[in-house]
Amino acid sequence: MAETTQFELVSPERLVLSRDVEMVVVPGSEGYFGVLPRHAPMISTLSAGVIDIYEGGQVVDRIFVAGGFAEVTETRCTVLAEEATLLSEVNVAETEKTLAGDRDVLKDTSDAIERGKLEERIRTLEALLAATRRAA
Repeated sequence: MAETTQFELVSPERLVLSRDVEMVVVPGSEGYFGVLPRHAPMISTLSAGVIDIYEGGQVVDRIFVAGGFAEVTETRCTVLAEEATLLSEVNVAETEKTLAGDRDVLKDTSDAIERGKLEERIRTLEALLAATRRAA
């Protein structure tokens, strides 16, 4: 049996996943990084991207995260994600519709704070769609 590390993914709403894995690849703000058992301790901010979970030498789950933090120790990797979505559950048509609507609203928004929020949401939706297309 392969050596494993504990992986936990937490979103603001719930504990998304908690299990032992062979490896997890996380979208750090300075690039993707892999976590194996006995990894050096570290903390990283996350970029919008996909977490790949490996078991049996292959990817078994792919989860899109939109920002957050990862804490790695020798025995575990904990991800606190602002948003987490299983790629297999993404409705591409609905996401594209939402993105188009947000872009239309952005054109007519003059408030700087609202523009910033909309621009961030648009970047997240674009990253989600790109990740979904790569996974297909």
